[in-house]
Amino acid sequence: MTREAILRSAIDNFARAGYDGVGVRQIAHDAGVTAMLVNRYFGSKQGLFTEAVETAFATPVFIGEQSDDLIGDTVKALVAKSGPRAEAPQPFLIMLKSASNPVAVTIVRKAIERHVGARLARQLDSPDRELRSEMLLAVISGLLMMRGVIGTRALRNSKPAELEKLVEPVIAALIDG
Repeated sequence: MTREAILRSAIDNFARAGYDGVGVRQIAHDAGVTAMLVNRYFGSKQGLFTEAVETAFATPVFIGEQSDDLIGDTVKALVAKSGPRAEAPQPFLIMLKSASNPVAVTIVRKAIERHVGARLARQLDSPDRELRSEMLLAVISGLLMMRGVIGTRALRNSKPAELEKLVEPVIAALIDG
């Protein structure tokens, strides 16, 4: 239970402030433990970040393990989770807010490849499935950034059905080829 509380605190804090924006003491405080206990469980801040990223990225947000309608499910999840009142997914926020740290970027990249990228690639039937999956993740990240984080007017004010209609052919082209 203590280990899970520390991980939950780490995910929340890294999503809020990124790798460089939070220390082990803050994470420990929010988990109700000491920094020494955090280091005993995870060895270091980097070890804690690695496990927090692994945990956050292992949980499907946009791409499930298997979908009968990968295009439709992805489009609906993306539009819903990028909306002006939606909270950006924690894995995306961890990636975004930790991008200035090269060590954190390496950890995030490996987790993306191992989890969401691999989950998506397994569902694509084309020889260039890894490239297609990463292009799709780039589209997802771009819409999350422009609509959910930056909040550009047209994307922020668009009706979900209107946005789904525009983004579906883009996602379909990447998934179906």
